[in-house]
Amino acid sequence: MKNLFSNFKGDLFGGITAGIVALPLALAFGVSSGLGPSAGLYGAIFVSFFAAMFGGTSTQISGPTAPMTAVSMVVIAGIVAINDGNIEKALPAILTVFFIAGLMQIGLGLLGIGKYIRYIPYPVVSGFMTAIGVIILVTQILPAVGYYPKEDMEFVNQFKPHAEEIILDNILKEEAGEGILVLENFEETIKRAENITEADMLKEAKTLANTEASGVIGSIKVLPRALKRINWLELALALATIFIIYGFKRITTAIPSTLVALMVVSGVAYGFGLDYRPIDEIPSGFPIPNLGIFTQFELNSVSPYIFTALTLALLGAIDSLLTSVVADNMTKTKHKPNKELVGQGIGNSIGAIFGGIPGAGATIRTVVNINAGGKTRLSGMIAGVMLLIIMLALAPVASQIPAAVLAGILVTVGIGVMDYKGLKAIPSLPKDIKLGPLKLSSEVLIMLIVLVLSSVWNLVYAVGIGLVIASLMFMKKMGDLTAERSDVKSLEKEKAWSDEAGFPQNLKEEVFIKHLKGPLFFGSTSDFQALAKQIPKTASSVIIRMDRMQYMDQSGLYALEDVLIDLKKSKINVLLVDVLRQPRYMMERVDIIPDLIPENNIFDNIDGCINWIRNNVEDQY
Repeated sequence: MKNLFSNFKGDLFGGITAGIVALPLALAFGVSSGLGPSAGLYGAIFVSFFAAMFGGTSTQISGPTAPMTAVSMVVIAGIVAINDGNIEKALPAILTVFFIAGLMQIGLGLLGIGKYIRYIPYPVVSGFMTAIGVIILVTQILPAVGYYPKEDMEFVNQFKPHAEEIILDNILKEEAGEGILVLENFEETIKRAENITEADMLKEAKTLANTEASGVIGSIKVLPRALKRINWLELALALATIFIIYGFKRITTAIPSTLVALMVVSGVAYGFGLDYRPIDEIPSGFPIPNLGIFTQFELNSVSPYIFTALTLALLGAIDSLLTSVVADNMTKTKHKPNKELVGQGIGNSIGAIFGGIPGAGATIRTVVNINAGGKTRLSGMIAGVMLLIIMLALAPVASQIPAAVLAGILVTVGIGVMDYKGLKAIPSLPKDIKLGPLKLSSEVLIMLIVLVLSSVWNLVYAVGIGLVIASLMFMKKMGDLTAERSDVKSLEKEKAWSDEAGFPQNLKEEVFIKHLKGPLFFGSTSDFQALAKQIPKTASSVIIRMDRMQYMDQSGLYALEDVLIDLKKSKINVLLVDVLRQPRYMMERVDIIPDLIPENNIFDNIDGCINWIRNNVEDQY
């Protein structure tokens, strides 16, 4: 406890400053997620407090971030659509997914996965981060111009026939679940259909319209309609916000420009009584736990999103640990990665129970905290408390913030989160692969695949596909390099090693020596299997020197077995020299030793093998 308060003044200023910086972003990310500004605030409060309390980075400030919000949007939109557009009905399932993601993060920390996060390839991270920027930027164009698809009745009316189909389909499913046979009881179906009101139809049509206009593709589809129906006041508020955010930074960075923009534009809009659209109302009072996570838990409603929850967990881990590295560089300390994951998981789990969106370590807020004097975990806890105090004291005031202001803030977030370093490097990266007549960089190809698929299809699957492609390309490169170094695919004449100087000259036609100078694994097995082509027709014996083959995987083991079986069929005697411990263990497991290669054909060194050759091989050529 004494250590916790060892830098109280610095941590107090750091935490308060970071909390103030986090406020506009928390509100904006909450709105962007689809759960409303209060969800962003709740996430910022609980994740910041508990991730700091239990985490492994002393100065880390956590809360909703752009990548976590973008993936959360996928979860929220999908579950809301399943629940007929009713957020209240969908909320328990949504928060359950977030809660599971937090538990998964705790599990990752306890399993010691933190140290492996660094192996995720940069092109995958780069493509993903740029896609996050594109998604946020494009999806905020509509609210920035004051266009909301479900309020455009001409657009909504297009979906009424489809809405009617869905409602009828739901009636038939209800009857099937109750054991009612529609063909035998039309009256029941008609009776239920008659209870459907015009308001029900309109509600379903609005849900469909909103879904159609969601995401990057949806936003682009309705953009022409939006541009014909621009609300000039909303656009002016959004542009004023963007202008102040970028302009105020040129004056000073001591005061967060995002907060200045929020206060100035909101103050002008409210003070002059402008007819703007405010954000959803932020509830006053302490957040109440949503126990529906436990009481209304249904595996069927959550199971399709388990992989998404894992993605949230991994993404939060990457996001947080990257920020931890930044904090380490600034404070000359060293974070504990696995403890940090546990802390983030606890924060996200508790945040979900209270209705918050998930978060991670936030770089800008962490840097602000350190620069303001924060040095211990108390600073992150104070940042969470600061946001709670602001919410309790100023919820009615914050509810008057124009929605267009938060859209403007998010536009700047979208522009800022893109990986410009990776984009600038595209022309200079080496073109190491061929696709038909085209020569491309594998790094650029992976980045573009992740970027495009994340933007227009699915963030979760895009990252998975990017990781698979990156892994396959890495395996191919390593396989080629290893095969080249170990000469497993060389069809040229083998060069003798220095310790083979005493080999009998008259037996060189009868004995072929193969040198292996690297691991025999899946990347080099196909080339190794071509060994038979290297053996001259005059040879009756083959020496395989394994002095420098430290490792053999299962693929390599079976490739070696196939080659030895073929040589045995050809009545060629095989001798092994200096078989190292791991390859020998593998060969003994499947009985290559002693079934295919008896113990008396295995030698500790080349001298013993040469003596055996002199005594057992006849000079025939």
